[in-house]
Amino acid sequence: MKNLIIASTSTIHGGSYLDYLLPILKVHFAACQSILFIPYARPSGISHEVYTQKVGSVFNSIGISVKGIHEFSNPIEAIEQAEGIFTGGGNTFLLVSQLYENKVMAVLKQTIEKGTPYLGTSAGSNICGLTMKTTNDMPIIYPPSFDTLGVIPFNLNPHYLDPDTHSTHMGETRETRIKEFHQFNTPAVFGLREGSWLEVKGNSIVLRGTLTARLFRPNQEAVELESGSELNFLK
Repeated sequence: MKNLIIASTSTIHGGSYLDYLLPILKVHFAACQSILFIPYARPSGISHEVYTQKVGSVFNSIGISVKGIHEFSNPIEAIEQAEGIFTGGGNTFLLVSQLYENKVMAVLKQTIEKGTPYLGTSAGSNICGLTMKTTNDMPIIYPPSFDTLGVIPFNLNPHYLDPDTHSTHMGETRETRIKEFHQFNTPAVFGLREGSWLEVKGNSIVLRGTLTARLFRPNQEAVELESGSELNFLK
C-alpha cells in the first residue's frame, strides 16, 4: 500500500528546515530507524554530502538516522532495502537526470508502490507526478526523459504562487504557464501552495495543511480545493 507525504516545500516562511512537517514525519516514519536520502537535486549547487548532513541533523532530532544514496556502491539495492526514503528539493532537471543515469527511476517507483514510506519536497514531489513538465525549475541539464514516477495520476506544481496584483512584474504567472502546458498535454495539474502537502495512503490522496490548492484541467476553469479534499476523482 502506497504511503507518501508529497510536500510543496521543505521550509515555510519564517521557519527552519522541515520544522512544520516534523510532527507528521514522526508518524509517517514511525517504523523506521533509518531512512535513505536522495540528494540528487542539489539546491543552490550544494554537494551531496552537505545536503545529506543537513537532512541528517533534522531527522536525528526525531531519532532517525540518515544515509545518502551516493554513499552506496549499489544505489538500486540501497532503494530496495531502505526502511524509508526522502527525496529533497532543488533542481528537478538535475534530479531526474541523476535518477535515470543511476538507473533507479523504475526501482524507486516499484519500492514506493510496495509501501515503503516516502517523503518528497519540491523537486522530490515533482517526480511523484506523471511527468516533470510542470516544474518551475531552469533546464540546467537535459534528462533522457521528462517521464517521472507516476505514483499519483496527475502532475504537480509545487510552490504554486497566485498573481500579485500589486507587483510590477510583467512576466507570466504560474496559471499562465500551466495553461500553456495544457495546450499540448492532458494531465491535470495540482498547484500546491507553500505549507501544503498531499497524503497518499494506498489509493487515497488527500490534501493536507491549512491552505487551499488549485486544480487545473484542460479546457476547464481552475478550481480551489479545501484542505481535506480527496483527489481520488482525478484517477
